Amino acid sequence: MENITWSTNIEDHIVRNNNRQWQPLIEKGIHYEGVYVISLHYDQRKERSTTILLKFEAGAIYPYHNHPAGEEIFVLNGEAILEEATLGEGDYLYTPPGFKHSVRSQTGCTLLLNIPEEVEIL
Repeated sequence: MENITWSTNIEDHIVRNNNRQWQPLIEKGIHYEGVYVISLHYDQRKERSTTILLKFEAGAIYPYHNHPAGEEIFVLNGEAILEEATLGEGDYLYTPPGFKHSVRSQTGCTLLLNIPEEVEIL
């Protein structure tokens, strides 16, 4: 395994607000209309982002999927619907490994997510 050396300068590990830009969410060539992402932490060992912001426009949907290693969601604003549960601003959800669900928003929302392993679209 590759030996990764981390910087000891704290500034190298800060994602500044003015440096972030929302990007359309495109995974494996599939564009999820109305869903946008900002990567906050890119894990070099896993070669993927593990901490992200997701923004859903009103009516946007992320399809039914599995989380092999679980997931953490914190709602920054708006409302997100996972299965039949509605999460509002300030709500937190931990989904255990192997948990399956879809995500949609009728009003639009912004979510902070920690996703240790890549999701599997079902």
